[in-house]
Amino acid sequence: MTDSNLPPQDPGSQGAPGPAAPLPHEQDVQWASFAHLGGILGFLPSLIIWLVFKDRGAFTNTEAKEALNFQITAVFAYVAIFIVNAILTAVTFGIWGFIGWILPLALWVAVIVFSVLGFMQAKDGNHYRYPFAIRLIK
Repeated sequence: MTDSNLPPQDPGSQGAPGPAAPLPHEQDVQWASFAHLGGILGFLPSLIIWLVFKDRGAFTNTEAKEALNFQITAVFAYVAIFIVNAILTAVTFGIWGFIGWILPLALWVAVIVFSVLGFMQAKDGNHYRYPFAIRLIK
């Protein structure tokens, strides 16, 4: 068959990817649970999972948003703790510096505990709602 016998093609459609296939239920649950567990490392795993899979699985979309909102709240809390610790350390002439490490440590432990709880619930296919989170992403 020669080139003149081939049907004409749209030059713009050759490299354009099509929409991604929806996730099977098992993978939807898996990625949703990973979004919660990724909170141990910070907000980036939840953000990446939400951006990549939000249109492919409803459960992943919901759970990744919930995990991401919690991680963003934790970042705000870390910044607030840093500011409070800096002010109290200055006001107490450095004495607060000896006990100020307790607040970020307590927040870190809470983030790990709630992330693991979210993972445990999501891996069973149940929705998990963090007890405190600013819901910026709706």
